[in-house]
Amino acid sequence: MADSVAAPTSPGKAEEFKSHIHPDWCPGCGDFGVLNSLQKACADLGLDRKEVVVVSGIGCSSNLPGFFSSYGMHTLHGRAVAVAQGVKLANPDLHVIVTGGDGDGYGIGLGHFVHAMRRNITLTYIVMNNQIYGLTTGQASPTTDLGTQTKSTPEGDIENPINPISLALVSGATFVSRAFSGDPNHMTEVMKRAISHKGFSLVDCFSPCVTYNKVNTYQWFRQRVYRLEDAKHDASDMTAALARSLEEPVKIPIGVFLEKKGVPTYEDLDHSIQKHGPAVKLPLSLSAEEKKALLQSFL
Repeated sequence: MADSVAAPTSPGKAEEFKSHIHPDWCPGCGDFGVLNSLQKACADLGLDRKEVVVVSGIGCSSNLPGFFSSYGMHTLHGRAVAVAQGVKLANPDLHVIVTGGDGDGYGIGLGHFVHAMRRNITLTYIVMNNQIYGLTTGQASPTTDLGTQTKSTPEGDIENPINPISLALVSGATFVSRAFSGDPNHMTEVMKRAISHKGFSLVDCFSPCVTYNKVNTYQWFRQRVYRLEDAKHDASDMTAALARSLEEPVKIPIGVFLEKKGVPTYEDLDHSIQKHGPAVKLPLSLSAEEKKALLQSFL
C-alpha cells in the first residue's frame, strides 16, 4: 500500500494555478498567503489542474476556489467536507482539497469534520483560522479566545475555544498540521506534505483577519509561534503530538504534529469501489438484463 497519493514528479509554475479572477479580500488578509502557498504547493508537486478539485463552503476564505485555477465547487455553509467526500468516493484518482474558515469548519461543519477524520478518507482540509467571523463583520467564532471582545461578545467571549489540533488527533486524522500566513515558505512545505499524504490531512492555518480581529495579529503570532521541526518533534508519536497541541496560547507550535503512514483509507476499504471501481468509470445506464433483474426484485 502506498503511503502517499500518486503525483507527477515534474514541478510546474504557480502561475498555472492562478485564476483570471483576482482575490477581493481585505488588503493584508492572511488568506492571500494561504492561496499563494497552495498554488505553489500544487505547482511544486507537479499536479495537473484537471486532476485537482477545490471544494469550499461559505465565508471570506471559502471564496478561494474562484481564485484558484482547477475544478472547484463553492458549496453550502459547513457542508464542504461532506461534498468533498462525495467527490473523492466518485473518483478516488482526484486530488480533493477542501478550503474554508474556522466558522465554516469548526462551527456548523464540525460534525462532517469529525466523521471524515474517523473514516480516514483521503482529503486535504485547509482551514483559514482567523478566530473570528470575518464575512459577517466580526462575531465570535468557535476558535475565538476566551474573554475576547467582539461584535457578538462586547463584554468578552465566555465560551472556551475549540482546539482543532487536539480534536483532529483524537478523531482519527492521520495527518495533522498547522501553518501561519506570516511564514509562507513553511506553509507551502506543510501543504505539500499534506496533499501528498494518503488519508485525511488537516492544515489549520493561522490567517489573521486584519479588519475584525485586532487581537490575534501577525505581530501577536510572531511572538508566540515556533516550528516543530526546530524542536525536533517526532511526528510519529501520538502522545507527543497531543502534548504539543496543548501548549498554546503561551507558545504555539506550527508544522506537522502527526503523520501516520500505511493506515488503510476509506476508499481502500469501500466494498463498492473495490468490487466495481470508481463510480465515474461505471456505465451510466443499465443493460437489458440488469433492468429486468431490477424490476423483478420489486415483484
